[in-house]
Amino acid sequence: MSARDKHNRQGRYAAPAGDFEDRLQASGLRMTPHREHVFSVVCRELDHPTAEQVFLKAKESMPDISMATVYNCLEKFVECELLRLVQLDRGATRYCPNMHDHSHYYCESCGDVFDVDFDRRKLRQVLDLPQGAIPMGYEVAVRGLCPSCREEQTEDISPNQSKLQPN
Repeated sequence: MSARDKHNRQGRYAAPAGDFEDRLQASGLRMTPHREHVFSVVCRELDHPTAEQVFLKAKESMPDISMATVYNCLEKFVECELLRLVQLDRGATRYCPNMHDHSHYYCESCGDVFDVDFDRRKLRQVLDLPQGAIPMGYEVAVRGLCPSCREEQTEDISPNQSKLQPN
């Protein structure tokens, strides 16, 4: 069993069918079988897939879909605010269907990415923003070991060994 299989997935994201179609139409796009399928692939799991991963999963049940179609769909979904981009350092761009305020936790060992809820008001309290600044958005990424990978480690990692120490 892979580390990914061991993670407790709390649910799946899916925009209500009407919302999905409404957002597409508001952007001048129509619902197509390819768009519907690509979106369902991204929403099926909480694994923040890359475009290549979406393509491989989509191709399993829709063999005629091309990589270009997947890229085009993902780009349009980001423009329609149905998906958000997740950039973790120099790795491949990932896609997240959770459009609520949240940050991401990246496991350094298995590469899984998890959504982490946060309270925007509390975050503003701990950030030392310039006087008069008005934040328009937050992109927070936390790195470490997920619970499954942590259990697999043979040695404890103490806070003294960690690159970033919590306060």
